Amino acid sequence: MYTNNHYNKNLKEFARELRSESISKAEKRIWKALLSRKQTGERFLRQRPIHRFIVDFFCPDLKLIIEIDGNSHYHKPEYDAYRQKSLLELGYHIIRFSEGEVLNQLDAVSDRIKHAIYALKEQR
Repeated sequence: MYTNNHYNKNLKEFARELRSESISKAEKRIWKALLSRKQTGERFLRQRPIHRFIVDFFCPDLKLIIEIDGNSHYHKPEYDAYRQKSLLELGYHIIRFSEGEVLNQLDAVSDRIKHAIYALKEQR
């Protein structure tokens, strides 16, 4: 069954800018090392507009969102909680990592992502 996963075309241009101009070092690293070219066995999209938000990485088949929390997230915990609650209510699964985890513990990050993928596939 095809679904657009709450795609918000009004955020398309902003998402494109984020993909090309303001990608963090951690986002670049996790994309190249783990998520691009189906390295996990699943297709991931970068900076995907979903509902009213743009998520860092999204696997449409599993409704899995991966978020990398950088410095900007420390100054807006209420907004992040609202955003996470909204996405969970829409049926998405979310894994969060800090920039430090991605930059310094990539093997552990990879293990958590692979475990989540495995668990979500088992639920189908």
